[in-house]
Amino acid sequence: MLIFESHAHYDDRQFDPDREELLSSMEENGIGKIINVGSDLAACKRTLDLMRQYPFVFGALGIHPSDIGDLSEESYEWIKSSAVLPKIVAIGEIGLDYYWEKDPEVQSRQRYWFCRQMELARELALPVIIHSRDAAEDTLTLMKGIHAEQIPGVIHCFSYSPEMAEEYVKMGYYIGIGGVVTFKNSRKLKETAAHIPLERILLETDCPYLSPEPNRGKRNSSLNLPYVAKEIAALRGIAEEEVIKATYENAMRLFIKAGK
Repeated sequence: MLIFESHAHYDDRQFDPDREELLSSMEENGIGKIINVGSDLAACKRTLDLMRQYPFVFGALGIHPSDIGDLSEESYEWIKSSAVLPKIVAIGEIGLDYYWEKDPEVQSRQRYWFCRQMELARELALPVIIHSRDAAEDTLTLMKGIHAEQIPGVIHCFSYSPEMAEEYVKMGYYIGIGGVVTFKNSRKLKETAAHIPLERILLETDCPYLSPEPNRGKRNSSLNLPYVAKEIAALRGIAEEEVIKATYENAMRLFIKAGK
C-alpha cells in the first residue's frame, strides 16, 4: 500500500540540489501521492510548476498567515483563477500564527485573510489546509463563526490538546500528524494520535521541516513518513499497514480532485 503525503513544500530552496532525483524516487519508496502546499505567492507559483512536472504531485494554493503581506485583491484573484486547475486539490495553507506575530493589528489582518480564504474555498468547493500556532481560541472561534463545518479540511501539523482535536473532529475536520509525534516530549500529540478516530488522521511531513526520529534535525522528506505511520500504529496498538491504508483513504476522501 502506498502512502499519501498530505503536506509538503518541495518548492523550498533546501531541495534545490537534488529535487528531481528525490521526487523521482518516491514511488519506488512507497510514496503514492504528494500535495505540495503553497505558503507565499512565489511558493504557489512554484507549486504549479511541480504539479505539471510530476504526475503524482498535486497542489494547494493559499497564503500562510505569516506571509499575508503577499495578499491583495489582485493576488487573491490570481489564487481564485488558478485554483480551478484540475490538480489543485485545496486552498492552503491558511490560518493564524500568533507565535511569530504579536502585533494586534497584524493579528487582525491575519483573521481577515483567513476568513477570505475560507470563503474562497467554500465558493470553489475545495477543502482547506489550516495552519494554527499559538492561536487555538481565535482559530476555533473564527471557524465556528463562519460555519467552517460546511467547508471540509485538515488542521495541519496539529499542536493543541486532545480535547481541541475532538472539537475539530466534531466539525468534520481531519488532523494532520507528522514527525513531531515521534518526539519524546510530544505527550499531547501522542494522546491525540492514540485516541481520535483513525478515519480522521492524515499523514504529513511539512518537509523540509520537522523530521521524525531518528532523523530529527535533518532535512525532512516524504521518505520519512513510514516512521510517522509506525509511531501512530504503536500508539494505537495496530499494524503499520492499517495506518497507511486508512490515511491514504482519508486523504482521497478529503482531496477529491486527487482521485480524478
